[in-house]
Amino acid sequence: MEMVNWLSLAMIPIIIAGILIYGTIKKVPTYESFVEGGKEGIEIAFSIIPYLVGMLVAITVFRASGALDFVMGLCKPFFTALGIPAEVVPLALIRPISGTAALGMTTDLIAVYGPDSFIGRLASVMQGSTDTTLYVLTVYFGAVGIKKMGDALKVGLLADLIGVVASIIIVTLLFGSA
Repeated sequence: MEMVNWLSLAMIPIIIAGILIYGTIKKVPTYESFVEGGKEGIEIAFSIIPYLVGMLVAITVFRASGALDFVMGLCKPFFTALGIPAEVVPLALIRPISGTAALGMTTDLIAVYGPDSFIGRLASVMQGSTDTTLYVLTVYFGAVGIKKMGDALKVGLLADLIGVVASIIIVTLLFGSA
């Protein structure tokens, strides 16, 4: 165990040293390349700030306005009829929008229902089976200046839907229903 701890601590300096040695052997100006990469990183960070702020404001307004609760109230009978616990539906809806909000919801579900409960397991599998599609599209497409992201949005949301459905089916098959 101590060897694994030592190895994990040593890997980052070893990788950095390896890159520097390789760059020196190939006669690449490593420091100048590092500084240039740092400049590009700062430029990218500044270019994505408007997209990030817009997305965060939209998420906050959606949750604070009660729109999420309203949508959940409308959908609850439908999901209950399908045998899907209504408690995990907000997680499925918010996960493509915000990873932090989804993690908070997952943490709350596990705290309330327990990690070994059907809802706790389902929330955990759902958290790992989906992605923050809107965040990814906003930040990464905004960083490189892509304006048309309709197809990527459709595919990303479809992948999230498949992840949610698969997590419900798999958790139900492995652990029984709620």
